[in-house]
Amino acid sequence: MDFLETIKQLTSTHWSFYIISVLTLFGALGTIMSRNPIHSVIYLILTFFSLSAHYVLLNAQFLAAVNIVVYAGAIMVLFLFVVMFLNIKEEETHKSKNKVMIASTIVSCTIGIILLAAVKMTQAPRVNPYTYQVKTGFIENLGKVLYSKYLLPFELVSVLFLIAMAGAVMLGKKEKGERSF
Repeated sequence: MDFLETIKQLTSTHWSFYIISVLTLFGALGTIMSRNPIHSVIYLILTFFSLSAHYVLLNAQFLAAVNIVVYAGAIMVLFLFVVMFLNIKEEETHKSKNKVMIASTIVSCTIGIILLAAVKMTQAPRVNPYTYQVKTGFIENLGKVLYSKYLLPFELVSVLFLIAMAGAVMLGKKEKGERSF
């Protein structure tokens, strides 16, 4: 009876959280269980969009926008390009399919039981609407923290990206004797 009372007290924010969580799990499971690499990338895009919806629920609109632009946009286009460029052929191995299915079922059930136990044991803290700060996830606060407290790691990451770009150019550069068809 306590469960029904809990269900009745759920707000629209709670319902949207649960629906988006199911979408996220569906996308993640589709990513790892799909045999077609293109379908896996599309499921991963669904996962990124649903994670962005979680960011919006957490009042972190900037992170949601960056997640959509960077991950769902740029990186997924790169993944699709690499998958189509490599032209991966499907290789079926039916020998150990039953063993893999049994092992994945056991692992999934074990993780599910652990998650259910953890959810049952946790207490969700209630947010006081009078003391809640509305500017929690805004870019202004993120910028202040990023350019004051985390300035050195931010600059080191930019140097790392510069080195990665130079490495990508060097790997993509053709040798003098190679011909392009």
